[in-house]
Amino acid sequence: MTADASFEANRRLLFVLSNLAIFMIGLGFAVRSNIAPDLQADLFNSIDLARSAAMVGEVIAATFIGFALTLLFGGALVDWIGMKRVLYFAAFGYIAGSILVFFAIGADSYWLVYSGFLLTGLGWGAVEAATNPLIATIYPEEKTHRLNILHAWWPAGIVVGGIAGLGLEAIGFGWEINLALLLLPGLVLAWLVSRADFPVTERVARGISTSEMFSQLVKSPGFFIWVFCMMGTVTAELAPGQWVDLTLSNVVGMPGIWVLIYVSALMFVMRHFAGPIVAKISSVGLLVFSTASAALGLYALSVADSPILAFLAATIWGVGVCYLYPTMLGSVAERYPAGGAFFLGIMGFAGGMATQFILPIMGQIFDESKLDAAGGIAEFTNLRGAELAEVIRVASVESFQFVAFIPVVLVPVFILIWFFEHVRPIQ
Repeated sequence: MTADASFEANRRLLFVLSNLAIFMIGLGFAVRSNIAPDLQADLFNSIDLARSAAMVGEVIAATFIGFALTLLFGGALVDWIGMKRVLYFAAFGYIAGSILVFFAIGADSYWLVYSGFLLTGLGWGAVEAATNPLIATIYPEEKTHRLNILHAWWPAGIVVGGIAGLGLEAIGFGWEINLALLLLPGLVLAWLVSRADFPVTERVARGISTSEMFSQLVKSPGFFIWVFCMMGTVTAELAPGQWVDLTLSNVVGMPGIWVLIYVSALMFVMRHFAGPIVAKISSVGLLVFSTASAALGLYALSVADSPILAFLAATIWGVGVCYLYPTMLGSVAERYPAGGAFFLGIMGFAGGMATQFILPIMGQIFDESKLDAAGGIAEFTNLRGAELAEVIRVASVESFQFVAFIPVVLVPVFILIWFFEHVRPIQ
């Protein structure tokens, strides 16, 4: 095999294992959405009925804490310990974290679930810390397009995980078996990583020192605008997606996971066409369109009262959030290459931390709304049938509608970025 053929074969292997890693974290996202109602009903209601939804939000938020912390430090560590070791850790996080949650029983269930989700989140962050700079390195001339294709495998994992979860439930398996879905991709990922040769990151290849990379924080004030925007764009996608089954199941009388599956399938297809779209309207133009659609779709989802309206609203939301995450990463990679994996890690950290703050708030709003609608904890515990369903519906709408305003704030911000970049590029 010639040197060029060997390089191309290794590059394909790196791309495939990166796609698998992103698929794995999407699968984990679907699993958490699938089992959120079960965690509340089987574990947390018996611990604290008044706070059970908030507890669900807290343990799911632990995933985002792990995700954010790994990205904060992993974005810099990936240059020192290598992308290969970081991806090994990612596989370990998903395997070990799932096992911890599997054994959550009794009074200690909250902390077992919390610890398992935290470890899973660390693995999730490790995937992002390694694969984003890896793709930017091996495809330097088409970063935004390739990053969109890479992150198309996130919704693909959600589709597979969502359908598999519904199938397991129909067969009669408990939520614990659903967690076993994460073990296989974790093992396959570790095997593929062992077979690949990993390059140094783009920043290292360009001869930019670590001190110069860190100095970009001072030299590139415009980067912090992107960090702020990342907090909103990630929250607009991930917080509603993680809460959608618990919420829409109560609002429209259908498993909300079907909406998540549909939106994810839509995203998988659309992300493959990001390159031509960006070429026509620019990455910032795409972000303006996306945030506006996300805001409209989220509000429509919060007031949908039938499956048909829920799917129509979900289409608008899905089209909106489809390109947000990978386009944000691609935009930063193109504008601030000297920041390297460190800048990409900060972006992921900001998004993860923002989401982990929002999820418990959604749970708190849910709990407060259900008690207000019922007239108190004693009255809530006595509700049955249609009255209970109506109280839960009201609480679900309140919690979901809260997050709809976030992308509204971002629309004028991206319009201003687009305007100033046409006058003087932000550096």
